[in-house]
Amino acid sequence: MLDHIGFAVADYERSKAFYKKALAPLGLRLLMEFSEASAAFGKDGGRPSFFIEADGEPVRGRLHIALSAESRAHVDAFHAAALEAGGTDNGVPGLRWYHPDYYGGYVLDPDGNNIEAVCHRPG
Repeated sequence: MLDHIGFAVADYERSKAFYKKALAPLGLRLLMEFSEASAAFGKDGGRPSFFIEADGEPVRGRLHIALSAESRAHVDAFHAAALEAGGTDNGVPGLRWYHPDYYGGYVLDPDGNNIEAVCHRPG
């Protein structure tokens, strides 16, 4: 349903470094950067779908973004990479009650946003 998402961050360089590392296990990388104020992430050969921006006010409260993962191993790798990049654990990878194959892992980014990787495929 979503084509892309973008949001302002409090510390652009810190958030860019975090997302470069955290999104890599999901096959997302920095595809382009605009005036060192907007970073666009996506899959190689694809178009950007995830943007962070230096301009604007960071979200008040907590934003929740769930990113699709191709496998449970990718969820695990995302969670580990995000923690290594300075994120805070907000739910270790595992099955959730939403449906029998919902496998998600949650981290808080440097601004406290809840970033999730989720796989809907069986084991």
